[in-house]
Amino acid sequence: MNKTINDFNHIFFIGVAGTGMSAIAQYLAGIGKNISGSDRYFLPGIFNDTKEKLEAEGIQCFVQNGEGITTKTDLVVVSTAVEDTVYEVQKAKELNIPIIKRSELLAIIAASKRTIAVGGTSGKSTTSAMLFDILQYAGLQPSIISGAGLVSIIKEGKIGNAKVGAGEWLVIEADESDGSIVQYHPEVGLLLNIDKDHQEIDELMQIFGIFKSNTKRLFVVNQSNHLSKQLSANTQHDFSTDGNSTAGYVAKNFSQKGLSIQFTIHHSPFTIDNSQLTIDHSPLTIHHFSLNTVGKHNMENALAAVAVANQLGISLETCAAALKNYEGIYRRHQVLGNKKGVWVIDDYAHNPAKCAASIAACQYIAPKVIAWFQPHGYGPTRFLRNDFVKEIAAVLRPADEIWMSEIFYAGGTAVKDISANDLITDLQALGKNAFFVEDRHDLIESIQPHLTNDCVLLLMGARDPSLEIFGQQVWEKL
Repeated sequence: MNKTINDFNHIFFIGVAGTGMSAIAQYLAGIGKNISGSDRYFLPGIFNDTKEKLEAEGIQCFVQNGEGITTKTDLVVVSTAVEDTVYEVQKAKELNIPIIKRSELLAIIAASKRTIAVGGTSGKSTTSAMLFDILQYAGLQPSIISGAGLVSIIKEGKIGNAKVGAGEWLVIEADESDGSIVQYHPEVGLLLNIDKDHQEIDELMQIFGIFKSNTKRLFVVNQSNHLSKQLSANTQHDFSTDGNSTAGYVAKNFSQKGLSIQFTIHHSPFTIDNSQLTIDHSPLTIHHFSLNTVGKHNMENALAAVAVANQLGISLETCAAALKNYEGIYRRHQVLGNKKGVWVIDDYAHNPAKCAASIAACQYIAPKVIAWFQPHGYGPTRFLRNDFVKEIAAVLRPADEIWMSEIFYAGGTAVKDISANDLITDLQALGKNAFFVEDRHDLIESIQPHLTNDCVLLLMGARDPSLEIFGQQVWEKL
């Protein structure tokens, strides 16, 4: 479909409450399009927070019965989870209305702006938020389409995963999980890391290689990750947390005190090509950074955002000032509070590398971390079983514990031949403090004797829309 965003005015989203779908819907409403949508979670007479916030943005919401699709609708958008058998899809076909995937529409939007696409198997949402904050603080009035809600935008009463700015820059997440990243042709491409997640490494290398070749002007890579390093276009454009790296941006001197991190960024001078981007030509500079977040992985995320922003002409000093006010994003090490000496932290971690990094980040807060994880999907859990066990076992200290509840099942025809208890059994065989509680609602009662007056209770999981509510229930029952 060789169309531009100007070719459509009345756009309908099937599954509009989804994180990725709602972000694009809000963005399009923000630039003046007539947007509507339906979702299976929109039920008559039942309050839905997402529906209310979408309607506040001028997006008309419908139950999923087809009434929202009319002869005025000139485009229907579906996510990968929406099948052709859905009645609304059939109605759109009967009316000869074009139907495209969410990722296709995002590619059309990205082509209309100076786009920075953030890719990688971990850290996309956080890095996108940090970069957006820097650009906004620098007065560039950027836009963002994100996979998670920014706290700063949520405080405005919005969902938080999208915002339209008056400037020319747009920050987007480029998702590799469904291969859609290959559709984008951004002005700036940022590759955070490559780790086994939804696909095998060979497939990921191919996908991210296309992402690199599609990037028009500046491609920035994390040299700390040995796989992403292989795709570097110019090492001096890159970043690294390895002190011996030759990357143009290197983070050093990491420290974490409670819920904040500190580090320095060292920037080496370099010569550029004819990219037409404004590059900082100053001599070797060192600047101190302090953020109200946790973990070395967030130092790396911040470094990535700074490396891109600095190459767009924003000084390290401005970057540091912007990130000092960084408020975080929804369910990324979101602190629910401290009760009886127990810190309760809710996190979106869901693949092996993310779970290990999440646990490690909390180890700076207390001498004992009790981590709970709900895997999602039988296929992904089966695919990543050995990696989960390896990564989690490697990071756990003698006093730490890992708990799991049964795999989240979103429906479909999955073969249920694996249990979260299989991972727990593997971890126990390695001598780790690992426990299985099949029903997560039994977690607090089961875990109570294990809590101390100086520990972290870390909740991890993704894809399950009820995890936010579960986190609040844990906090209340503690």
